[in-house]
Amino acid sequence: MGTQTKNTRTIGDVQVSPIGLGAMPMSIEGRPDEARSIATIHAALDAGITLIDTADAYHLTATDDGHNETLIAKALASYGGDTSDVLVATKGGHLRPGDGSWTLNGSPDYLKQAVEASIKRLGVEAIGLYQFHRPDPKTPYEESVGAIRDLLDAGKIRQAGISNANPEQIRQANEILGGRLVSVQNQFSPKFRSSEPELELCDELGIAFLPWSPLGGITNASDLGNNHPAFHTLAAELGVSPQKLTLAWMLAKSPVVIPIPGSSRPETIRDSYSAVDLTLTPDQVATLDAA
Repeated sequence: MGTQTKNTRTIGDVQVSPIGLGAMPMSIEGRPDEARSIATIHAALDAGITLIDTADAYHLTATDDGHNETLIAKALASYGGDTSDVLVATKGGHLRPGDGSWTLNGSPDYLKQAVEASIKRLGVEAIGLYQFHRPDPKTPYEESVGAIRDLLDAGKIRQAGISNANPEQIRQANEILGGRLVSVQNQFSPKFRSSEPELELCDELGIAFLPWSPLGGITNASDLGNNHPAFHTLAAELGVSPQKLTLAWMLAKSPVVIPIPGSSRPETIRDSYSAVDLTLTPDQVATLDAA
C-alpha cells in the first residue's frame, strides 16, 4: 500500500480521502432536487473528500438510467476548484427496471456495454475505479470478473473492484485479476457486522475495504444512537454525533477501511467527514467492537 497520512488512504495506486461520499441517496426514492444534490457534492469537495461512489443503477425510473453518474459529472464540471484528484468509483451489474425492484446481470457482454455507457455519462476516457456490483447467480462469477479483467486490460477502466463479495469471491477475483483487485465494497455498520471476515481479509491483502451504508442506511442513519446505546453513550461523552463516532471507529479498525456514507445534504457530509479528526483510544475502539 502507498504512503498514507491522517488525511489520505489508498485505493490501488491512488490516494483518496479517508471517507468518501456515497451519492446514491441523491438519485433514488426520496431524492432531493438537483440544486441541493449539487450543493452536497460541492460541500464534500470543499471539505476535502476526493472519493465519490456511484453506480449506473442509482436512478428512479426506467428512463433515467445512470442519473447519479450524470449528476456527479455535472457537479464536478460546475465546481469552481480543481477536481483532477477526485476518484469517481462506479459499479455495474445491478439494474433497476423502474418499478422499485433491483435485478442482476453479470454477463460479460452486458458489463462491457455498461462500462461504455458509464464512460459517456461520466464524460471520461477511462473510469477511475469500476466495481462489479453484485454476483449474478445466472452467470459464473469467474465470467463476470473476467469481463472486468478484460476492461482493465483494454484501458477502459483504470482500477478494478468488487462489491457484495464473500472471502472466497475476494480471493477468486484477485486471482482472476492477476493480483490487481484494489477494492471490496460491502455492507458494514454497527448493526451489520457479518462482513468482518471480508474486512479482515482485505486488511491482510492490502485491499481497500469500502463499507456501504456505514451508518445503517438512509432510513436508519438518524436513529443510529438510539439503536446502538454504546455508540450513543460514547458519542455523548466525546461531544460528537453518533454518526461521526461510528465513522471514526471504522477508520480506527484498519488503514484499509474507507467508509462511504450516503448523503444528500451538505451539513450531513460535512459532519461525516469531520470524523477524520476524531481519534479514538484502543479501549474505546474495543468497547464499540464489543457493543
